Amino acid sequence: MRTPRNRARTRTLEPGAVIATRDLTAVSGARVTVPAGDRLTHLQFRRFAGCPICNLHLRSVVRRHAEIDRAGIQEVVLFHSPADELRQYATDLPFAVVADPAKRLYAEFGVESSPRSLLHPRAWAPTARAVLRSTWAVLRGRERPPSRKQPGGRLGLPADFLIAPDGRILAAKYGEHAYDQWPVDELLALAAETPLPSEARPEGAS
Repeated sequence: MRTPRNRARTRTLEPGAVIATRDLTAVSGARVTVPAGDRLTHLQFRRFAGCPICNLHLRSVVRRHAEIDRAGIQEVVLFHSPADELRQYATDLPFAVVADPAKRLYAEFGVESSPRSLLHPRAWAPTARAVLRSTWAVLRGRERPPSRKQPGGRLGLPADFLIAPDGRILAAKYGEHAYDQWPVDELLALAAETPLPSEARPEGAS
């Protein structure tokens, strides 16, 4: 499975590493187990609540969530904002959204912040598109603007992990800039490379 080129980091999790099972609490109050015992888990590390760039990407995940679910993938999305703040943005999302304001899981998985998150040339076009979309949505009352104070910072880099039911990291991507993450097509292709046993695959999944 493909992984990005190595970079100097405090700690990274590469394919083949095994993570311990943990129970997380989504901002909805639901409990979510990572990894799931009968599904693949796509663990996303995003930025802060209301982040226009994150919202732009997550809209594509929402639109195709039924496909993701049929592929046997549990979506879990982390933000480094407090749960009370994040709850204002996540109530209508069809997957688990987890607050990690202390960035404990970010540190454990080696997910960093960097000025290049916004300064990287490849981030400029999606950032402009995201800000324009978000501004229009805020003006129409469809979205809330993000808080001006972000204790976790505004320079976070995204990361994606595909995790097997037994906790093995199957694929990992550490973003080079704020909009550098797996598109849905790539996620589905990676999942197709790791078919689950028939007894573990959800009903209706291929």
